[in-house]
Amino acid sequence: MEVLTTTEMERADRLTIAGGTPGFALMMSAGQAVAEVAMDLVEEGPIVVVAGRGNNGGDGFVAAAELAARGREVSVILLCERDSLQGDAALAARGWKYPVLPFNPQAIGKPSLIIDALFGAGLNRPVKGDPLEMIEAINANGAPVLAVDLPSGINGTTGAVMGAAIDAVETVTFFRRKPAHLLMPGRRHCGRVRVAEIGIDAHVLEEIRPQTFENVPQSWRKSFPVPSIDGHKYARGHAVVLSGELASTGAARLAARGALRAGAGLVTVASPRDALAVNAAALTAVMVRPVDTVIEFADLVGDRRLNSIVIGPGAGIGARTRDLVHSALSTKRGLVLDADALTSFAEAPERLFEAIKASEEPQVILTPHEGEFPRLFSDISNKHPGRSKLERVRDAAQRSSAVVLLKGPDTVVASPDGRASIAANAPPWLATAGAGDVLAGMIAGLLAQGVPAYEAACIGVWMHGEAAGEAGPGLIAEDLSEVLPAVFRRLYDEFGVEY
Repeated sequence: MEVLTTTEMERADRLTIAGGTPGFALMMSAGQAVAEVAMDLVEEGPIVVVAGRGNNGGDGFVAAAELAARGREVSVILLCERDSLQGDAALAARGWKYPVLPFNPQAIGKPSLIIDALFGAGLNRPVKGDPLEMIEAINANGAPVLAVDLPSGINGTTGAVMGAAIDAVETVTFFRRKPAHLLMPGRRHCGRVRVAEIGIDAHVLEEIRPQTFENVPQSWRKSFPVPSIDGHKYARGHAVVLSGELASTGAARLAARGALRAGAGLVTVASPRDALAVNAAALTAVMVRPVDTVIEFADLVGDRRLNSIVIGPGAGIGARTRDLVHSALSTKRGLVLDADALTSFAEAPERLFEAIKASEEPQVILTPHEGEFPRLFSDISNKHPGRSKLERVRDAAQRSSAVVLLKGPDTVVASPDGRASIAANAPPWLATAGAGDVLAGMIAGLLAQGVPAYEAACIGVWMHGEAAGEAGPGLIAEDLSEVLPAVFRRLYDEFGVEY
């Protein structure tokens, strides 16, 4: 599903209005949708609408009038003088036949529900003064809050908190989600998000051409690999995972099992000889091959039947890992670089980027977490709060010529061509040692089956989150590959695939 920035959403409104739908008709539909959700949230008791001076406030006035018409006790607190409202917001305010309360926190009282229609998605400056006091009072009130479009105080495009923000239990947005509904910390303030259709035709997307998507199955369904009934293991590809030294072998085994569970027909762990017995004893369906030198590694991956590689989990940091990465890039295989492989280039990241660019049609995926990201992209790191996670990952993908996957509760995947996805299905217990190693392997398993790099990363991230949800609290990394069959069954059911 497409995700629209505030600028793109404004354009969708303009295109709809230019097509003959009055802006006030859109506002009426939006306000009525808010009223419907409010009725669902509280069956009785007073409702307070806190309205701003823009169209978000207009939506609030429409919702108030609709709720009053249904017999609910409603009051409206307005940020500005009523006669200062303009445009559609002024028309909406005329539909409210009752007085408005002064913009004073004491006016909130003890309602059953507060409807936040103060700022919405368009806020781009810090909240100060009376609005700041009102937001703090709403959060302290104790009544549940329904936010209109976005909780006030959240930047709709970046998800940043602009000084202070409403804590909503539910948010009603319109037509499509905004990045802030999915990116942290905005998502944390939204509560449950409902998307209401208000009369904007989806054909406007053909002109807007959004490049950001929520990471859900319908976004990558056409790329999802389904084994053929007459297929065989060699048709499903062969993934190679590089193991670290004797004391650091577990990460590679986690990745290898992830690759096998994700559908690779065969998986081989390239193991140092001193760790060969340990790896062989702990693996069954996964094969083990002795590899100590870059030359031996090149001989292994020179076999064209081996078509995806993972380097990083437990690999060790330094020149040897860098050399192995360069060797892998020269083979033009699908390549996942994680953990130690990324840190090994921290002193000279441009060398990695240049090597990726030198590859023909590179299918390379970088999978950092927030601690590793600045080692490669220091000037676009998380030390720059004005730049959203989505923007940072997009910039990183363009600079590196690789697909970049920045992990977290709101994992973002971006392609050098500008496409990006945001995932929102990772439960908190997924933050556990080794989970990223499994993800790297899962993505390599998808690459082995011929899935393009961007789609492989998106599918891997979504399935990773779903697997964690399937395992539940108490998850450890070893559980992830074991519950993947249940995730596959759900996807097959959704896609109508027989099994």
